[in-house]
Amino acid sequence: MSAANFIDVLGITMKEVSKDRIVAEMEAREEHSNGNGVVHGGVYMAFADTLGARGAIMNLPDNCMTSTIESKTNLLRGMSLGKIYGEATPVHVGRTTQVWRTVLTNEEGKKLAEITQTQLVIETKPNHPVTQRQQATKTGGEI
Repeated sequence: MSAANFIDVLGITMKEVSKDRIVAEMEAREEHSNGNGVVHGGVYMAFADTLGARGAIMNLPDNCMTSTIESKTNLLRGMSLGKIYGEATPVHVGRTTQVWRTVLTNEEGKKLAEITQTQLVIETKPNHPVTQRQQATKTGGEI
């Protein structure tokens, strides 16, 4: 498998992206399993981190970037391979930090996990490559 980045490896597809809500899905495949046909908990965490980060990016001031500084995951239900759905919403959007809550569900709508993460807002120089990439994401570019 050839992929440009970890988000591509996960196979995340963004369905709705705004300052107040991020909705995405991914197909959990064999390479996302724990070796027993069950999705690895780290996949849940990585999926949710991607959604929370995207939400934070959508709310960044100019010349700023973001980085996850804390994440808490409640793994509520395991699942076999298949479609995972995620929805992230802001709990707090502040000047220096943002807190995002992501809920992951399966195809039946059963809750798989709930993740709360804190994103740091970091002021940078306008030409910083990460800042440029994240700022471009706000206007439709990819992470």
